Amino acid sequence: MAGTVTSVLAIGASGKNAGFVVPELARRGVAVRGMVRDAATTQRVHEQGAGEVVVGDLRDHASLVAAMRGMDAVYYMAPAFFPDESEVGKGVVAAAVEAGVQRFVFSGVIHPMLSRLVNHAAKPPVEEAIIASGMEFTLLQPTVFYQNLSHAWHKVVETGVLAEPWALGTRHTRVDYRDVAEVAAIACTGDALVNGTFELVATAPMTRSDVAALMADVLGRDVRADVLPVETAIAPFPPARQAAMVRMFAWYDEHGLMGNRLALRTILDREPRTLRAYFEELAASPAH
Repeated sequence: MAGTVTSVLAIGASGKNAGFVVPELARRGVAVRGMVRDAATTQRVHEQGAGEVVVGDLRDHASLVAAMRGMDAVYYMAPAFFPDESEVGKGVVAAAVEAGVQRFVFSGVIHPMLSRLVNHAAKPPVEEAIIASGMEFTLLQPTVFYQNLSHAWHKVVETGVLAEPWALGTRHTRVDYRDVAEVAAIACTGDALVNGTFELVATAPMTRSDVAALMADVLGRDVRADVLPVETAIAPFPPARQAAMVRMFAWYDEHGLMGNRLALRTILDREPRTLRAYFEELAASPAH
């Protein structure tokens, strides 16, 4: 039987996506401890609702155990394309066991069995370690985030073109990570999702032209869908990540990335945030 959770450690609490979990946890009245890599971000995490913020390193076992001591539950999402992600993730799980954590909520990725995608294939060993740990667990498998389109939005406003480095006709499903964060908070603090695995999807499958049409409608101007050269897309990143991105884009060319909307709507007991609403927020934001 699941036990009462009164305290949660949110790992990566200053992250652009993981950071959404902190206010959702605080809203539920539990004690929230945020773990960050950079001490300069502690004030922001406090402002988001964390009662305590600690500095730790995912590769430093002692700092992980120290951060987890006294916590009933841990929320964990690995940084994107993190080197040695599987081994690091298993280390995070081991630290949680050593610290006496009762519940572990892992935000992974949709279809983690896709072995051609480095960032997907890194997740199953971590999921296996979580299931084998003896802790209560929830495995969340969200699809592509709305937030990934934030940078593209700037380019669309400047150029009127939405360009991505895979085929125009490829279809993706998407989700607002704020909705994923709400599910993560439900999983951390309640019993309804204990020992479950949930695919989290908000939209129907959409092509780039579908997304561009939605942007055009919100902006009140034409937006054209185009293909960004792969070399241009990967140029800012280190070689190891470039190789992983090339394989990911090749998969998207052939297959896209699609999932089912039932679980998210059911867990939230409401309709998820829409992509249109996300674009309307971007259009209304002075920062954009």
